[in-house]
Amino acid sequence: MYLKRIELTGFKSFAKKTVLEFSAPVTAIVGPNGSGKSNVVESLRFVLGEQSIKSMRGKSGTDLIFKGSKGLSAPSRASVEIVFDNTKKIFSFANKEGAPELLFDEVSISREVYSDGQNVYKINGTDVRLKDIVELLSSVHIGSSGHHMISQGEADRILNSSSKDRRAMIEDALGLKIYQYRIRESERKLERTSLNMKEIATLRREIGPHLHFLKKQVEKIEKAKEMRVELSGLYAEYFANEAFYLDRERSRVQIKKSTIAAELDKITHSLGLLSTPDSKKTNDDEIAVREAQKALLDINTERDEIIRKIARLEGLLEAKKSLSQTKENTEDLLISQSEVRKMLDEVSVSIDEAIQRQSREEIVEALLSLKNRLQSFVSSGENTNTKNNDLIEEIKILEISYDELSVLEKNLSEERSKKESILEEARNILRNKEREDREGEKERYELKQKETELIGARDILLVQEETLKSQEVSFQDELKEAEVLIGFGASAYDPSIGREVSRIDQEDVRRRIERLKIKIEDVGGGAGGDILKEYEETVSRDQFLAKELADLESSILELKTLIRDLRDTLDEEFNSGIEKINEQFQKFFALMFGGGTAFLRIMVEHKGVRESEDEYKEEVVGEDSSSELLFERGIEINVALPHKKVKDLHMLSGGERSLTSIALLFAMSQVNPPPFLVLDETDAALDEANSRKYGDMIESLAKYSQLIVVTHNRETMSRANILYGVTIGSDGGSKLLSIKFDEALKVAK
Repeated sequence: MYLKRIELTGFKSFAKKTVLEFSAPVTAIVGPNGSGKSNVVESLRFVLGEQSIKSMRGKSGTDLIFKGSKGLSAPSRASVEIVFDNTKKIFSFANKEGAPELLFDEVSISREVYSDGQNVYKINGTDVRLKDIVELLSSVHIGSSGHHMISQGEADRILNSSSKDRRAMIEDALGLKIYQYRIRESERKLERTSLNMKEIATLRREIGPHLHFLKKQVEKIEKAKEMRVELSGLYAEYFANEAFYLDRERSRVQIKKSTIAAELDKITHSLGLLSTPDSKKTNDDEIAVREAQKALLDINTERDEIIRKIARLEGLLEAKKSLSQTKENTEDLLISQSEVRKMLDEVSVSIDEAIQRQSREEIVEALLSLKNRLQSFVSSGENTNTKNNDLIEEIKILEISYDELSVLEKNLSEERSKKESILEEARNILRNKEREDREGEKERYELKQKETELIGARDILLVQEETLKSQEVSFQDELKEAEVLIGFGASAYDPSIGREVSRIDQEDVRRRIERLKIKIEDVGGGAGGDILKEYEETVSRDQFLAKELADLESSILELKTLIRDLRDTLDEEFNSGIEKINEQFQKFFALMFGGGTAFLRIMVEHKGVRESEDEYKEEVVGEDSSSELLFERGIEINVALPHKKVKDLHMLSGGERSLTSIALLFAMSQVNPPPFLVLDETDAALDEANSRKYGDMIESLAKYSQLIVVTHNRETMSRANILYGVTIGSDGGSKLLSIKFDEALKVAK
């Protein structure tokens, strides 16, 4: 790999695009002071990522842009592009383990700075970060210490640096920056990992109480699940038995209702068939009885009247007979026989008619008529003083009347017997009717009583039916509640497993269900889907964090091991490199001074007390340590000039210091040759003899590294393969010329 060319546009004094080809081992750039030849070196610093504008003789990024002249306008940007040959494919990104090599035959790195101070970096035309460029260059041992670019006045920088900085420069020269880079990266990773571990540990501690709470909740939910399983079994038994009971009771009530309804229909029909007492007929019968009783009473009265009349007639006959016997006043008492006969006939007719009609009024009327006539007869007998014959005749008539009245009395007695029979028959009919009415009333009462009992039983059944409806509503409510507690499977009970159990046993099951419900509620009897989900998520989160912690702990151990291994490797290679540098340093120093000794010595500057290697490593990579070591290893330069007792660098003259630094830099380059080495007027202070020695060293170095030399020294120019001359053109910008050695001597002057 070698540097092929560099292109400058608008950079400092190079206003126009300028291309320098580096196709030979040694390229010399010459020109008078102020021509801009050192700007070529600064362009290399710029494109390789130099961040110190001061080291490029500027104050800000805009100072690197051509300012313009009378003949040239100021550009808006400055750009530098450097192109490397990569046919051997040695470029790669150092920080990526196993990173693929760049497969391009050429690798270009460019940097642009704009008037606003913005910088743009590119690799093969693709925008990248400065970090990417630094990593890429580290893979080919082009570090940031600048040991491969030595300018005038900076040759003894390595002598003036602190032992720590000097060590960094030497590590860079030895190509050990990759280890330092990896150590820093590993330490940063370790720090980030430790911070991540702290954060994750904090997160895990934070979720710990919540996880514990959720675990308790889940245990309650699991307990509730177990109780729900038990509850589900109880519900299945309870609902099946309850459904069986309700169906049975519903059927029983329905059958009983149907039976009662049928019996009530029968009773209604029987009551309809059972004749009700005919009050009108009863009244008529009662009236007939009363009339018969009245007629009988009238007959008895008339009979009694007739008997009394007969008695009076008997008395009258006795009296008449007595008169007839005494024949006293017989003439005055006799009446006409024809009148008496007529009167008796009329009375007999009236009585017969009355008897035929069975009219009490007419009998009474006939008797009254007979009475009146008898009175008339008596009056007539008294007033007329009939004769005795008439009296006898009258007596006969009276006897006849007596006989007739006796017959009438007999007839009335017979009539009375008939009336009594009729009355008794009427009474019997009435009694039978009353008995029938009583029996019917009794049957009606019994039917009504039965009807009342059946209606009462029906009412009880209606109450039972309402109770069943209420129980069915409660049953449905219990089903809904069960569905809330154990899901819709509660309504999928198997009614076929229902059996007849006592209500006491069923109530006992219901109480067990209620107790379970209370327990489920006490432990948080909800479904708990959100809690379970949150618990699973939290457990998963905790497991994830635990795994992350384990991974981080493993990573920390790996990083500690890696850092330890890198430090061990770095120390080992650094020590080996120091030995090799010392060998070359002694060689070049002796060449430059004609003898003497020079070597590098590793110094340990303690920043703390280290009791053991393990403790040291733990403190270096532990959580509470920084990436800074408890002690530092620096480099001290020891020289001894020939024929002098000078051993301290501060006692060397300027020329001696310059030669010493050149000898050391050349020694470093010899041990681990960089791809190219830039020497900017490092030979300015050399005399002719030392210039020849310097030239010899250049030729020796050119065997290992490509050299770009900015010089005024004739001896140095003579060792170059290509000479470029830099001058200021008429337009005020730097111009580049490819010249021969003789021309270079003129240009240099």
